[in-house]
Amino acid sequence: MQNARLTPLMSIAGLVALWIVAASLTADPQILPQPWDLIPRFHQELASGELLRSLGATLLRVIWAFVLAMTLGTIIGLAMGRSDALNRWLDPWLVIFLNLPALVLIVLCYLWIGLTEAAAITAVTLNKIPNVATILREGGRALSPDLDALARVYRMPWQRRQRHVILPQLAPFIAAAARSGLSLIWKIVLVVEFLGRSSGVGFQIHLYFQLFDVAMVLVYAFSFIAVMLVVEWLVLQPLERSARRWRTA
Repeated sequence: MQNARLTPLMSIAGLVALWIVAASLTADPQILPQPWDLIPRFHQELASGELLRSLGATLLRVIWAFVLAMTLGTIIGLAMGRSDALNRWLDPWLVIFLNLPALVLIVLCYLWIGLTEAAAITAVTLNKIPNVATILREGGRALSPDLDALARVYRMPWQRRQRHVILPQLAPFIAAAARSGLSLIWKIVLVVEFLGRSSGVGFQIHLYFQLFDVAMVLVYAFSFIAVMLVVEWLVLQPLERSARRWRTA
């Protein structure tokens, strides 16, 4: 158990060691600075408050897009999984949106809605809904008809049936959609901010890209990656383990 907990830290340490070697071979901080060269820049941005403001703006967009995509994608996916007729109608739509490049949707939303917050969140949400719907469609197909029939025989109320029969079966699919969804959403949010917002981590990366400041690009990139790793380890992974526990109980 102890080794299992240390493995992620050892893996990250190996990545940092590889970074140090690559930076030493490059020998040019303008191309790839050493990890410790980022520390003063990080403190500078943290002290000015710009780093926290940017992280907050990006996280807010991630939360909005995540909630909307999970809600709409779950409804669409379950409906398609439970109805063959609806699945035949909507499956071509799903395939089209799954293969539509994220950049195209982002540009179209900005052209149609304008360079607004609503356009940014809409673009990210539309990019993620097909993935959630695909996973939850399989969850809807995997629901056991025997358990559903048993619940009806015992006249379980609709609310209790959803909580004790349907939701436990769907929990692994919801957890998988949430985990993959969050990793995809925050990457698309950065692209959205890069292209058309005036705040957030993506905007800061765009700013320092124009200045050819690799160190500051890495500061903002790794700061947000660190936040997402904390969410992954402290929230998503425990939820996923909890969702799968009933199968092995």
